[in-house]
Amino acid sequence: MRLTDATWPDINPQTFGGAAPVLVLPIGALEQHGPHLPLDTDAVTATAVAAAVADARPRAALAPTLPIGASGEHAGFPGTLSIGSDALRQLVVEVVRSSTPAFSAVMVVNGHGGNVDALRSAADLCTAEGRTLLLHHLGLPGMDAHAGRTETSLMLHLTPERVRLEHAEPGNTTPVRELFAEMKAHGVRGVSPNGVLGDPTGASAAEGADLFVRLRGRATAAFDGLTG
Repeated sequence: MRLTDATWPDINPQTFGGAAPVLVLPIGALEQHGPHLPLDTDAVTATAVAAAVADARPRAALAPTLPIGASGEHAGFPGTLSIGSDALRQLVVEVVRSSTPAFSAVMVVNGHGGNVDALRSAADLCTAEGRTLLLHHLGLPGMDAHAGRTETSLMLHLTPERVRLEHAEPGNTTPVRELFAEMKAHGVRGVSPNGVLGDPTGASAAEGADLFVRLRGRATAAFDGLTG
């Protein structure tokens, strides 16, 4: 079920196999991803994984993607748009509030690390109000930080025509945990002039397909844990 394709009478337990539906909400960002990946890379990945969960589980309804998040660390690059953590937190809280009682819970599929603080705060408030907001952040062990081999491979699998592989080049390959202090002070541009944290060399659609299967599996398991 895509919420955008539904009419209001569709939103009832009978449509969803006799159980209260769960809203699956993808959240991305619009920010630089090096010279070779599109600005909406995080939104593309989050949407694809969330759609896979909705396709696999009859209780799931796919919400439209929230395409802009908290991306202040990328502000040094043209094209990046950000609504900041405070606005993102309130936006998500209001979506969850308005989703009840028609939906029993909301599961966020988050594609951007910069959204994490806002989403955690939103989840705390929703819990205090007696609402269920599950946060699922996309990630796998060994994934590089930003616009490197992992994201490039995923995009070669999901939307290969939008990847400018001829412009792919390594960025700062220092472990991102060692860059936090400098990024906090100077943003991503302060540690990587081309915006890449990692090395896209060797990225492939085949690797991206394998990564996507793993991401889909983790997200579907999270959904199953929420719905029991």
